[in-house]
Amino acid sequence: MNKPVPDLSIVVPSYNEAANICPLVEAVRDALPGLDWELVLVDDGSTDDTGRQMAIAASSDPRIHVITLARNFGQTSAMQAGFDYARGDVVVSMDGDLQNDPADIPRLLAKLDDGFDLVVGYRVARQDRLVTRKIPSWIANRIIARITGVSIRDNGCSLKAYRRSILERFVLYSDMHRFIPAMAVAAAGARVAEIPVRHHPRVAGESKYGLSRIWKVLSDLLAIKMISSFRSSPLVMFGWAASVSAVLGIGFALLTLVSVPGGFRSGMAYAYVFPSIVIVLFTSAFYMLLLGLIGEVAIRSDPTSGPIGVLPPGDEA
Repeated sequence: MNKPVPDLSIVVPSYNEAANICPLVEAVRDALPGLDWELVLVDDGSTDDTGRQMAIAASSDPRIHVITLARNFGQTSAMQAGFDYARGDVVVSMDGDLQNDPADIPRLLAKLDDGFDLVVGYRVARQDRLVTRKIPSWIANRIIARITGVSIRDNGCSLKAYRRSILERFVLYSDMHRFIPAMAVAAAGARVAEIPVRHHPRVAGESKYGLSRIWKVLSDLLAIKMISSFRSSPLVMFGWAASVSAVLGIGFALLTLVSVPGGFRSGMAYAYVFPSIVIVLFTSAFYMLLLGLIGEVAIRSDPTSGPIGVLPPGDEA
């Protein structure tokens, strides 16, 4: 017998948050009286007692479900696993460290009912370290807004509410959960709203993020920009790369001509090295042009393909 589908699913990925699981479950119960909800707890390969605490919570409440990942895959993969399992027409994501407040969920839902597809929380009076968290986040949010064209004050806030019709069209990987608003707009012109949400200091456990995440975020941002800009015309991207390689090849070809008259004495090494570089560069240019042509054929043969990270209609998970 199939279980009834809840109206609301709350997805909480957690890694080594054993002390926060029980307080989180109680906070969700207190915040959502009278609502039809399910809580999807994702154990992202924790090495502490997180998994057992989740199992205890699930055993006492049939609305609580636990997903256990084989190892630590990271927040984005854990969040995607929760999204895949969630059944509600509306899905809310939040962190498992109790810095997000479940009491803000009804406000997210109310804003969603105003006709929006995605409601993003932005943290006010943020309770994080200035140098390692606040300043990098402030810079990253402005870079993301500038590059993607979607101005969101706090992309790093996990407290968001989504309509399933939008959410099911995403395939998240790497650290792409930070770019969901931009992807939602690219996917279907999603109507996105922001509301202020509370942010509490961490009372248990340790933060899993530091300055080292900056490079991963920047690489993901570059990937999104490149693919979203050239996905409909891959030949343009590979053509530019091929042009650069060809120009460099011409330059080394000229150096070869200059070195040959040296009588193969002082310039003998260059007379051998430069032609080899020329061959490599022109071969690379030809190879990239072929990749661009293959990409064009693939795009033209699949007219249903959508923007980056978006599944074509009818293929939703």
